[in-house]
Amino acid sequence: YFLRGSVLLELGDYEKARLDFDKAISLMPTNYDQIVAIYEVLEKFGYREVGNEYLQGTLEASSKDMSNYDKGRMYFYLEDFESARNYLEQARDAGDAQAAYYLGRTWEALGEYNYAASVYSSYLKDQDESALIYNQLALCQMQLKEYDAALAAIEEGLKLEDVSLKQTLLYNQIVIYEFKGDFKK
Repeated sequence: YFLRGSVLLELGDYEKARLDFDKAISLMPTNYDQIVAIYEVLEKFGYREVGNEYLQGTLEASSKDMSNYDKGRMYFYLEDFESARNYLEQARDAGDAQAAYYLGRTWEALGEYNYAASVYSSYLKDQDESALIYNQLALCQMQLKEYDAALAAIEEGLKLEDVSLKQTLLYNQIVIYEFKGDFKK
């Protein structure tokens, strides 16, 4: 139902897509990854408000049973960054490694790039290496105009040979070289 709803939305049939999304959620109301994916598809096609309704409805219906990580993620997409930060901090402190990405992104959204970078650095020190986290760390360091550190993060991310992020990492590497004025590289 989720996939068909996504295709219908892409084809411009919002009403049928919405029915499929409703059905997908009714069959798996605690599949928070799917609910976030529905939000992302709706946002992509200009139906962000409808996506917000799904997220808000999920929070209201499942809040007692939902993990701090999932609550934080929902609030992140709702752009309630204070609530997102609180729940994601609790999730991270309880050992939920997944929370680091969204917690860092939340701090970025709050304009706290130093703190976001420290969240990413802590994750990389304490957990497995992740090209996604290296990329986010580099983006924070770019915001802080720490271009050499950003390049180092990109290099580490590229060493992981994560095909899904290689193009993104290479693009950001080019941007960093531009900021440094190194147009040959």
